[in-house]
Amino acid sequence: MSALQQLRTMTTIVADTGDLAAIARLKPIDATTNPSLITKALMHPDNQSMLSETMSQHNGDIDAVIDALTVQVGCDILDLIKGRVSTEVDARLSYDTQATIDKALAFMDAYQKAGIESERVLIKMAATWQGIEAARYLETQNIHCNLTLLFGQHQAIACADAGVTLISPFVGRILDWQKRQQNRQHVPATDDMGVQSVKLIYQYYKQHGYKTQVMGASFRSTEQILALAGCDLLTIAPNLIDELAEMDVEVMQQLSPSMSMDLADMTKVSLTEEEFSTAYQQDTVTQDLLPKGIDGFIAARNELAQMLASMRS
Repeated sequence: MSALQQLRTMTTIVADTGDLAAIARLKPIDATTNPSLITKALMHPDNQSMLSETMSQHNGDIDAVIDALTVQVGCDILDLIKGRVSTEVDARLSYDTQATIDKALAFMDAYQKAGIESERVLIKMAATWQGIEAARYLETQNIHCNLTLLFGQHQAIACADAGVTLISPFVGRILDWQKRQQNRQHVPATDDMGVQSVKLIYQYYKQHGYKTQVMGASFRSTEQILALAGCDLLTIAPNLIDELAEMDVEVMQQLSPSMSMDLADMTKVSLTEEEFSTAYQQDTVTQDLLPKGIDGFIAARNELAQMLASMRS
């Protein structure tokens, strides 16, 4: 079996793309998108007629058009897969709990009107305190959430305590940060802060029986991916999925609930907002990467908004 085939026996593979052709070819269980991927997908020449039609339906209201297009891409993806799609809330709302809740409810209503069952949609938002609190409420309404831009253990702890369905720790962005800080060109998986962060979170969740699933994300290499074989889910870009499909190596399981139980016990904690804020201030990785990640998603949305505005004029 290829490395990909072996990995699929241990881990749910998710396609990290909004490219419908790639999803149709790769046939993942789930798919996850973000504003950058949605923007890229909607800029494809094949989607220009859909853009024009949606613009006319919403009288050129750019925010309404982007929301409608986001749901449309989600529906198109769901036509191609058996599992779930992650749909991201506008990153400009990352520090506003109520606005995030309202946007999530609007997305779910749009999906329902399109005939999509709620179980097939994950509402995705940044793992700020406000985003996590929004997810806490949404989960009580049977709306499942995927907390993204997750870089620190304090974020993971708060997400589990809030009962969120899924978290997406960003392995590759942590590695990028590590390389810059340590002035290194290559970091082996054994010393990779992104890989080690996911392992730590996974161990904490399994030892304390949390149902929140861990989905490693933002990979830079197959080495990182294989170092997390056995993680609940891994969301992988199409080019890396293709690389794994071509690899003829034995894949060793690195993570499992039973393995986590054999490791040193980790103290279970629950964080107040003040304690979360203190942990954030002490975590230089999250302090650097979380705001940049939010800004990047906002920039991607703005790029799409500008393109739509040019079509309107």
